[in-house]
Amino acid sequence: MSQSLNIDTPGVNDSILRVQAENDALVQRVNEQISLEIFDATDETVLKQLVEGLGDPRGLVRLRFAETLGEIGEAATPFLIEALKNHSNVVVRRAAAKTLTIIADPRAVPDLLQAFLNDEDTVVRSSAAGALARTGEASVPALLDILASDEHPQDIKGHAAWALAFIGSEAADYLYKALNAASLDVRCAVIGALGHVAQEQSDEKSCNLLVSALTDPEALIRTEAAAALGQVNYPPSVPHLILALHDSDLDVRKAAINSLGKIGDRAANEPLQALLNDEQEVVRILAKLAIAQIERQSQEDDW
Repeated sequence: MSQSLNIDTPGVNDSILRVQAENDALVQRVNEQISLEIFDATDETVLKQLVEGLGDPRGLVRLRFAETLGEIGEAATPFLIEALKNHSNVVVRRAAAKTLTIIADPRAVPDLLQAFLNDEDTVVRSSAAGALARTGEASVPALLDILASDEHPQDIKGHAAWALAFIGSEAADYLYKALNAASLDVRCAVIGALGHVAQEQSDEKSCNLLVSALTDPEALIRTEAAAALGQVNYPPSVPHLILALHDSDLDVRKAAINSLGKIGDRAANEPLQALLNDEQEVVRILAKLAIAQIERQSQEDDW
């Protein structure tokens, strides 16, 4: 009867140690060449060897290979893309996606998109989403298409929305145009991303769009806008958030209460006090917490 190969077999250990020693020597040699500015970025053999090094069983060594390829930059992109698409070792595919995050080469977007949507491994998919986010503006149209499609599951759409928010201000022009999209998923993601734009740039236009969204026909949009305004901490939104305390949707009311607490404007105290007798227990609890936040911030400001 055949037996599985035992990792403790001397021949196996010798083989593994030899490969690891070769990887150590390779990455050290290339880093020395990079430091001396004599590395040949056109040497395809070495670039392929570096990509194979991403499969090293030692995590810190894989990281060193990834950082080395990141230092080499766009010359390594085609080899990383090939590994991401076709390598049989899932560890290499994962590391290739993570290394493309470091390089952020727009040429990789189509292949990152394929990996994000189709790779069988969840880590490869999430790492590809991270690389798309890091690549920035070049990824935005594809991310909006994913959000607009009915073909993709919610976990994929969630990653796409996160990537869009991460891109933030680089995507601002796309976000402004997509705010009136037919897809509710797109509009929700856009509202969340606009919150990030407003935080990054203190962008008045984004803040005003969030305020306008508090009266959107869709409760989900109103909820997202109310929550985003709390993150942005935009004082001119306080009167609008106070009006949202009476929204017909409970989630909108909850988001408005939380945001008023975060902003800390004393003008919200009286409207929040009125909610302490609300028929909804969760509203009463959140209102009490928001009032305490405002009072605490007021005391700090007095100092």
